[in-house]
Amino acid sequence: MEDQVIKEKILVGSEALFMKYGIRSVSMDDIARHLSVSKKTLYQHFADKDELVTTMSQEHMKREVIEYEAIAKDSENSIDELNKISIQIRCDMQDMNPSLLYDLQKFHPKAWTLWLNHKNNFIMRSIVRNLNQGIKEGYFRADINPEVLAISRLVLIEAAFDDQHFPKEKFNLVEVQSQFFDHFVYGLCTDKGRKLYQRYKENTITTQTPITHKTTKHESIL
Repeated sequence: MEDQVIKEKILVGSEALFMKYGIRSVSMDDIARHLSVSKKTLYQHFADKDELVTTMSQEHMKREVIEYEAIAKDSENSIDELNKISIQIRCDMQDMNPSLLYDLQKFHPKAWTLWLNHKNNFIMRSIVRNLNQGIKEGYFRADINPEVLAISRLVLIEAAFDDQHFPKEKFNLVEVQSQFFDHFVYGLCTDKGRKLYQRYKENTITTQTPITHKTTKHESIL
């Protein structure tokens, strides 16, 4: 039991550092100092940094599935779900380093493969389900192709992390993702859906109540 507690402490602590500073810039020495444990303790639970990153990514995505399934279950309709996801995006990415995805792709191929599988399966299915639901409810245009728009949404999620297009010295990740998200939603909506989404957004601004189904910040999905 004690070993499991220590392992969980390492995963939570390292994730916080990776999210804030990026993965490449955080060493095992940094993690040990941050957690006030020895490097020996780290290596007793993880063979190397790559295994730590891979395990952390795996646990992170499991939590994300639970979190966004809960949002879908608690939502009144497709527009309500998108509004709640919009709130969650701002919460999740508030302190996230934009280099995160690049670091995964460049230096941790196992973790990157996990992300690709997560994106192309769970996230893709979630978006398509929401779009089909919105069409049936009359909130989204009947002429949209859910699969095409879901793919475009996935492309935009990753594009916001691209430092060549959106250097962090000039652009804020939360603002870029929020702009992309609203552009995506307004392009989907019928007049009925657009009015409802705007009403949800106005109520959100008034209440400023965050939605949190998680214990740590992580990447959003829609």
